[in-house]
Amino acid sequence: MIARPGRLGIGDRVGVQGAPYVVVGVSGTRVRLAGADGTVVSVTVAGLLADPRYEPADAGISGAAPAAWVPQVGVEGLPANAVEQARWWEGHIAEVVYGLPPEAPEGARPKPQYDPAVHTLSARERAKVAELAAAGCQVPLSTFRHRRHRRQRWEARGLAGLVDRRVARRADPAGRADPALVTAMRQAIEEAGDDSSRTAGYVIWRAGEILAGAGSPVAMPSRATSYRLFGVLSRGRHTTGSASTRRSLAGRPEGMFGQVHPVAPGELMQIDSTPLDVLVLLDDGVSGRVELTGIIDVATRTISAAVLQPTTRSVDASVLLARCLTPEPMRPGWSQALSMAHSVLPYERLLSIDDRLAHAAARPVIVPDTIVIDHGSVYVSDNFRSSCRHLGISLQPAHLATGSDKPHIERAFGAVATMFCQFVSGYLGRSPDRRGRGIAGQPLWSMLELQELLDEWLIACWQNHEHDGLRDPEHPGRAFTPNQKYAALVESAGYVPMALSAGDYIELLPGRWRAVNAYGIRIGRRTYDDEALDPLRQQPSGVRERGGQWEVRYDPYDVSKVFVRGRDGWITVFWKHLSRVPVPFGEMAWDHALHQLRGNGQAASEEDAADLVAALLRRARQGPQHEAPGQGEPPVPRRSRRDARVAARTRAARTPVPPQHRAPPRQDPHEAGEPDGSVQAGQAAAVIPMPIFDPFAEADKRW
Repeated sequence: MIARPGRLGIGDRVGVQGAPYVVVGVSGTRVRLAGADGTVVSVTVAGLLADPRYEPADAGISGAAPAAWVPQVGVEGLPANAVEQARWWEGHIAEVVYGLPPEAPEGARPKPQYDPAVHTLSARERAKVAELAAAGCQVPLSTFRHRRHRRQRWEARGLAGLVDRRVARRADPAGRADPALVTAMRQAIEEAGDDSSRTAGYVIWRAGEILAGAGSPVAMPSRATSYRLFGVLSRGRHTTGSASTRRSLAGRPEGMFGQVHPVAPGELMQIDSTPLDVLVLLDDGVSGRVELTGIIDVATRTISAAVLQPTTRSVDASVLLARCLTPEPMRPGWSQALSMAHSVLPYERLLSIDDRLAHAAARPVIVPDTIVIDHGSVYVSDNFRSSCRHLGISLQPAHLATGSDKPHIERAFGAVATMFCQFVSGYLGRSPDRRGRGIAGQPLWSMLELQELLDEWLIACWQNHEHDGLRDPEHPGRAFTPNQKYAALVESAGYVPMALSAGDYIELLPGRWRAVNAYGIRIGRRTYDDEALDPLRQQPSGVRERGGQWEVRYDPYDVSKVFVRGRDGWITVFWKHLSRVPVPFGEMAWDHALHQLRGNGQAASEEDAADLVAALLRRARQGPQHEAPGQGEPPVPRRSRRDARVAARTRAARTPVPPQHRAPPRQDPHEAGEPDGSVQAGQAAAVIPMPIFDPFAEADKRW
């Protein structure tokens, strides 16, 4: 009974792609349009309406409403009384115009006074006014005619066309505040994004300073009005709340979030580091926090490797890659239920590819193809990039301060904190306001013991825990575990593990370029020499970009040896003063020893630094001295907190290496007879092998 709005007919004028056209023909669902230059085009009605630049002409479309009358909100967002009043007017207007109300049953006949075939529109209007007056609703004829003029809007927009547009108009969130004041307040809120959290009073004061600095005549409103305006403009931005939450919200990308759906293990992985929320016992009774570096596979949600270190360095990220490519062996005391043979992983199929999986735990070996990294110094370092380049891994940098670019590893760290860390003795909480008292007095795990617990938890809990992100799209009620998802993707994508060779391990270490002199090689004021360097002494390497120097790789956590890339492969070269320090140590202890020598005004020679490092580590092993020195004995110097911390973190970073990975160094004949605090004059010092931090040993865990 109601005419359909928006009909096109021959002769109607429309705008398509910014140009005027005239409808010259209509055939089914296609419309022929003629342009001003005589061109004729044929388009479908659906294509015409889908054109974002389509503009119906008011004169050419029956019932088209002016743009100013288009309601800004739907009927659902309008007041209930306004909608009810519009429905009341809709019934009466429809009966006057068409003879029947909208809810009239099929086959109904119009009332005699509203029959369009008998009475004119003016007569039907007078009849409706009289009917309303008899019902007790006095409506002047002019008012009803004013409502009648809304008929076109009603035909074009439906019920919303009868609603008073003053009710449908959207209100400005800032109210009637001056635009200059709103701009200043928004600027003050933006400035607080990267600053420490302050109160609303400071932001309001800052907005006043911005207005005064711009020379604006606008004065700050009252205190209550300023606080209301601040509450409206800062809603959802945590301006006075948590600084980390505020930075996270500010770093979110504008628009809808995108998502990548990898279909194979290792296709997309994410790596990151975070302080672990657990206090550990380093050495000599010194407690401290360590950092967790982990890598997760997006397709299967498998945490391929997780390494704990006192401070994350580029070599730790490289070691993490080695662990990711190495099977996790079963440890003594682990249940056989944690082995790969008793898991849902395709054990028989993978065992035919790699024999090392016979005694491996139920953690899949995943070869990374692309790794998403942030802009931390560890991941943008030349060492980590060269390691990835050597293994054929592509790097995808995330945007600056945008944690949403690697949400899976961020969420995994949160899961480790809630599902593992809070059950460990020495749990600190995620922030100082959630930290208890006397945490350092609790029984604490050492870093290596905590690493063992973390590895076991990842295999026993994480890999067998159902994840919401691994739900089957066709069966949303079913959630998969990482091991189940890996087994499914192996069948569809295929997989071949890649083993690391000894040369691959050395390639993962940080590198330097040095000349091979007559006395050997110097790195960090340490001298390395060996007979194998004789063919290279004072000879150019042939690398012009490096001035003929030779490539040297070293382990920052064990400075006892370096690796020189010779003409036929890698050459292992040991430190000349290896006999002076019978325990492994890293660059942190060495740099601390040099700093102490300079602070005492002594000449920081290589021999003195080696002796000081040996004494520092010897005192750390002996523990604090509580007994007074005997008669004639020199007083025992009291160690500073810095000494204890450096010694403890050095020992925590040192990891033993199995005997099959050790290479005994040769003794320097020039150093054999030198007296030392622990070696008598005229006797050769005992040479102790210096192990290094080997990714194979880290993965095998055979010690």
